[in-house]
Amino acid sequence: MSSRFDIIHKDAAGRIGRLATSHGVVETPTVMPVINPNLQTIKPSEMKDFGAEILITNSYIIFRKDELREKALKDGLHALLDYDGPIMTDSGSFQLSVYGEVEVTNEMIIDFQKKIGTDIGVPLDIPTPPDVHFRRAEEELETTIDRLKAARELVKEEDGMLLAGPVQGSTYPELRERCARTLSEVGFDVYPFGAVVPLMESYRYADLVDVIASSKKGLDPTAPVHLFGAGHPMMFALAVALGCDLFDSAAYALYAKDRRYITSRGTYHVDDLKYLPCSCPVCMNHTAEELKKAHNCTELLARHNLYVTFEEVREVKQAIWEGNLLELVEQRCRSHPRMLEALKQMYTYSPRIEELDPASKSTFFYCGPESSKRPEVLRFAKQLDRFTITGSTLIRSTPVKSEKEYDNVLIFKPPFGAYPQELAEIYPLNAEVVRTPDYESLEQAYLNTIRLVELNPEAEFTFVMQERFAHSLVEKLEEMDNFTVVYPKSE
Repeated sequence: MSSRFDIIHKDAAGRIGRLATSHGVVETPTVMPVINPNLQTIKPSEMKDFGAEILITNSYIIFRKDELREKALKDGLHALLDYDGPIMTDSGSFQLSVYGEVEVTNEMIIDFQKKIGTDIGVPLDIPTPPDVHFRRAEEELETTIDRLKAARELVKEEDGMLLAGPVQGSTYPELRERCARTLSEVGFDVYPFGAVVPLMESYRYADLVDVIASSKKGLDPTAPVHLFGAGHPMMFALAVALGCDLFDSAAYALYAKDRRYITSRGTYHVDDLKYLPCSCPVCMNHTAEELKKAHNCTELLARHNLYVTFEEVREVKQAIWEGNLLELVEQRCRSHPRMLEALKQMYTYSPRIEELDPASKSTFFYCGPESSKRPEVLRFAKQLDRFTITGSTLIRSTPVKSEKEYDNVLIFKPPFGAYPQELAEIYPLNAEVVRTPDYESLEQAYLNTIRLVELNPEAEFTFVMQERFAHSLVEKLEEMDNFTVVYPKSE
């Protein structure tokens, strides 16, 4: 656990936090724009205008080029980039993954990062790609752990540099968890999850969910997490809800070079646009045709991409603050079928998220079948044994004339099921739901109701059945000795 990271607000497994560095405090979640020391589409000194609080660059690229290396050693990294805020530096691991070798050792690159004054340094880990043989993943993981332990010995608190401990393990959840648990015992300041770019490039977002969840399982829940290479705003809400705090993005520049226009719902090719669906300065000052024909189209697209990126960061933060992050996640995940798969996969981890999710927040909004698997619904199901019910009990969805004839009145509201009417205005039972529930919502509601009836055998339940609540599980309720189903006309 890092003593330099303070959590100030939470929702689901996401949080707003403050990470203290030698060059200032960074509020998370946020994105670190990637700066190429050799080629800068947008100057680092301008990045704060877009909302950036921290940048990331590559210390290996700086080390290899004589001119850059000498200036960085003489004047420092911040002078080299002309940026006075926090800067994180990667170690060359990306180049190692692409080219198979690099011209530095772990000790050399750690020493170089300290000397140039980086705020967050990264050891030379081995980014094992997805789907490799388990033996290879395990062997490379052991090498990574050895290097990270060595780096931890080389970096002291007085150096003023935070040290990242990248979590590797390919697509093997047990290796990710093992790595995270080991690194947590050693103690690092930030925990990047590495080698996930291939998953995002191939739209394997459900597998990415598994990587994040298994890695988080091995960490202290308050440890700051960085998702390496995650730069598209479409997936920020999902990753934050799983507990990620930092992202780094070269997408704003790389997409611009390919004439691609980023939105929070996906990506357009600028040549296919008739209109610009954005209100950033670039889009307000250019028509789609003007943008396509502009001599500096690449720079303009990069600027737009950055504006949209940080707009989504602020949207996510506001959702955390209001307590409706999961509603935002469900909206964003309907922008692409693979993202919807990721949403379904995320909710398989609802038991873990429920442990971290605040017990009270704003109104629960039902956004579709996946909402029936949300941690709030799971928490309600776990608390059914707290209800002690005796005597005649009415279960209804809308007011009925005969309510006063019963000892108890319960409200039936999918996906929760039946609960005492006195709790109707208490979160999350104050939920806004659809009038005609879907199958998944009804299934969860009836499973909870069956459990409630089983827990209270001394009560006699009467359920006023509405046509819109028809479901196969009603038959199971009718078979229970202390449960009767009536219909509005016969009630």
